[in-house]
Amino acid sequence: MAKPGRLGVGIVGAGKVGAVLGAALRAAEHAVVGVSAVSEASRERAENLLPGVPILEIQDIVERSELVLLAVPDDSLGELVAGLAKLGAWQPGQLVAHTSGRFGVGILNPVRSAGAIPLALHPAMTFTGMSLDLTRLMDCTFGVTADAAMLPIAQALVVEMGAEPVAIAEADRTLYHAALAHSSNHMVTLVAQASQMLREIGVETPESMLGPLLRATLENALASGESALTGPVARGDVGTVTAHAQALKEYDAGAGGDVLAAYQAMARATALRAGNRGLLRPEQLTGIDEALDADPKAPEGN
Repeated sequence: MAKPGRLGVGIVGAGKVGAVLGAALRAAEHAVVGVSAVSEASRERAENLLPGVPILEIQDIVERSELVLLAVPDDSLGELVAGLAKLGAWQPGQLVAHTSGRFGVGILNPVRSAGAIPLALHPAMTFTGMSLDLTRLMDCTFGVTADAAMLPIAQALVVEMGAEPVAIAEADRTLYHAALAHSSNHMVTLVAQASQMLREIGVETPESMLGPLLRATLENALASGESALTGPVARGDVGTVTAHAQALKEYDAGAGGDVLAAYQAMARATALRAGNRGLLRPEQLTGIDEALDADPKAPEGN
């Protein structure tokens, strides 16, 4: 016997997020009635994660669904919603949820005008588009935005997918998303840069060297916040920072790289935060800032 309140769900966008969330809703005994998939990769993903679900045109999906999940790129969302509204596709009482981190429910105003119910459900997780993501959802948090009366519906959908909902105010969505992107996306860049440098000096498996360090750093940072801060910048070790900047300037010159700019930006941010917490004296802050210029001083007496 099906659970009460089961919905016919349509997935617009069989990308890494849409296909996985569709599979999670299906596992909660909702019926996925259709999925849109244009590229070969998205069609293959739909077949693997949503076997037996028909691949349909978007308007057909909306027509058949009690819950429409819009898992499309941020820049495409507004145009898609407005275009479907012009076609009269949205239905009164229909639930319409998007997975964008940047937007709340304001972008779904055409949905609201048609009498449908707008929801914003953003998973704070990176996706591979494979079945292992379903297990990762169990430790995942969703940033949820909805009208006050509809917030319990949004929260319930997230709980059914095995994740934890956290309410985010409409006005805070962009800052919320910037925080997640800053932490996750830039971590990938930093790891890639560090791995590249280690590999080029002969370390065959940089991931083996970086893995324990980064995992311990992340755990310490999550547990202790800025109290976990360590390293030459936090210690005010100007000589070491100077040496780092010099080495990275030479490295970038040879490799046409982007490492020095990232190191300078993050080191300055680290120094500022350390200074604000009283860990660095003003003269140390000045010394760090000068060291990061990476310009060698001319030898005295010449």
